[in-house]
Amino acid sequence: MDNLQLVEILHQRKDDIYNEIGKVIIGQKSIIEHLFVALLCQGHILLEGVPGLAKTLLIKTLSDVLELKFNRIQFTPDLMPSDITGTEIIEQDSEQGKRMFKFFRGPVFANILLADEINRTPPKTQSALLEAMQEHKVTAGGTTYTLEEPFFVLATQNPIEQEGTYPLPEAQLDRFMFNLKIDYPSFNEEVEIVKSTTGLKSVQLQHVVSRSELSEFQKLVKNVPAADNVIEYAVSIVSNTRPKNDSAPKFVKDWLEWGAGPRASSYLILGAKALAVMDGRTTPDVDDVKRLVKPVLRHRVITNFNAEADNIQTDDILSKLMDHMSSK
Repeated sequence: MDNLQLVEILHQRKDDIYNEIGKVIIGQKSIIEHLFVALLCQGHILLEGVPGLAKTLLIKTLSDVLELKFNRIQFTPDLMPSDITGTEIIEQDSEQGKRMFKFFRGPVFANILLADEINRTPPKTQSALLEAMQEHKVTAGGTTYTLEEPFFVLATQNPIEQEGTYPLPEAQLDRFMFNLKIDYPSFNEEVEIVKSTTGLKSVQLQHVVSRSELSEFQKLVKNVPAADNVIEYAVSIVSNTRPKNDSAPKFVKDWLEWGAGPRASSYLILGAKALAVMDGRTTPDVDDVKRLVKPVLRHRVITNFNAEADNIQTDDILSKLMDHMSSK
């Protein structure tokens, strides 16, 4: 099957996936789109939103529609790394009478892992996810175990209550492809949510994409060509977030302490490729990159004291940067 046929199939499957998820999740179309983009790009997502916005239900519904194994970890201050990766336990061999260590796999051995309130656990435990997210492997007791593909982490943070939390290290933040902000539903959407959650109606979800198909779609995204001007636009946006870069605009130098690294440029292009094929196109354009600038960059740039004093948010700077690039 050639790339063009795969693009057409993925375009059709996208609508099927959205329709199935829409049976359970009302609204949040942008979040659902970004979830699917990250899956296609083999990336991970950091999701910020207040409690009660159906974050767990959303990711569980996605796993059901794609027929993937789902696990959820509630991150707490007393959570240990072995609670994530698994632990070795001494077992007695009844036949030989010998004792031996046996590794019992932790919840990280799943296709889709929900790391709920990841910033509520100390950095040592947070870092237990690092190898899994980057290498798709887990090392325990000197033995390395390969995670089953696909492997996708969706971590959540509560943006309101910061007492007793541990900010994620920059190295771990950079592992997330997107930082998404989930907002309250509209009035009409909330009416529909209340109707659907206070009745007896149950929903049967259909499996839309098989694991082998998802693997083919992931390969397709990497095979899609991107024009030089699209790549150069992505790299220009990212390099202009670095205040020490001579070409960076004055407001970046005034308001940012640190800019984004090369991984951001790669994710912008990968994500743009995914958006293109989801829309039935065989190559991305600059507009695809623009759609992903905020979710890819907002957790990779660090504002300084001046921005805080001027009440300037990261998204404000990124919007201003895109306007600056358009006017050049």
